[in-house]
Amino acid sequence: MKTRIALFTLLAASGLLASTPRLHAAQASPQTVTVTYDHPEHFTETREEKALAPTRASNDYLATLKTYMEQRGAKMLAPGQHLDVVVTDIDRAGSFEPWRGGQMREVRIIKDIYPPRIDLRFKLTGADGKVIREGTRKLRDPGFLASNTAPTNTDSLRFEKQLIDRWLRRGPDKL
Repeated sequence: MKTRIALFTLLAASGLLASTPRLHAAQASPQTVTVTYDHPEHFTETREEKALAPTRASNDYLATLKTYMEQRGAKMLAPGQHLDVVVTDIDRAGSFEPWRGGQMREVRIIKDIYPPRIDLRFKLTGADGKVIREGTRKLRDPGFLASNTAPTNTDSLRFEKQLIDRWLRRGPDKL
């Protein structure tokens, strides 16, 4: 009996008991949200990058956004709910200005005239499998430079992530 109490005390003091449920929740949460891309080769962003910076064109940002949406979306769902998101177009904040010439033609210029855009379809289902809400959304932020993002933030997808966060913060009832 004393051994059990000592072991319990030791585990509680080390924080292992408290962190175990959170660990399981964190591992399970991405499975409640599924994000797919519908023909990313046709996305506005992909076409622009290939046209203006073919040597640097990369869709690596898609994996980052997918993980971000899955993790953030999982936090807002009730137990048993599932959110299925199909992204149909992305145009990242900023654009290339080829008239600048030289290496500057391959640099993304961030200005308020180049706001981020994400188009998507979604379906939210309950634990019983019934559809709670579904539809299409055109996420836009024409005032993205005036938002509360710290100007020193070096995350190249910070503006797109803000669009996603704003949409998800509405909650399941208003997606």
